[in-house]
Amino acid sequence: MDMARPEGLMKHHRGGEGGRMRGRRGGGKRLFDYGELRLLMLAMIVDKPRHGYELIKEISERFEGRYSPSPGVVYPTLSWLEDMGYITLTAEEGGRKLSRITTEGEAFLAANRQAADELLTRKPPKKPRGDVPEAVAEAMDRLKSVLRHRLENETPSEEELSAIAWRIEEAAEAIAKLA
Repeated sequence: MDMARPEGLMKHHRGGEGGRMRGRRGGGKRLFDYGELRLLMLAMIVDKPRHGYELIKEISERFEGRYSPSPGVVYPTLSWLEDMGYITLTAEEGGRKLSRITTEGEAFLAANRQAADELLTRKPPKKPRGDVPEAVAEAMDRLKSVLRHRLENETPSEEELSAIAWRIEEAAEAIAKLA
């Protein structure tokens, strides 16, 4: 199957294209073309069965919060993948559905492995920063990424949170004195 436009994979479930980056309006550049989000989700499901919410969270983390697919995109996409025979959706307690890849899904993924690997290693889009030098923008991104990881994946104590806030304030004051 030609990955430039695999039959049945590239059109969005509403006839449009993939997802827009969060925070962009109107004619914003798309992070994913056509069915790339479907291929990304399939590539993630092959690693381990996942619920829709897990896919939303992991995609958001993968793109450092700059893109997070909405439930209104993820769940219809999972239904489409099931309709195509690429995954099965198994109802679990609490109404959640676990998605597992099928033999057909594995074959489709194998035929599109290069494109899937590109999606899995795609870097998050850079935020436009005006005249902020690249080294400063990268340092800001690194700080934000470390903070997000600490605050979302761990439960810092009040003492640790105070220490984090103090260090950020200390850095801000030191930078202000440089000017």
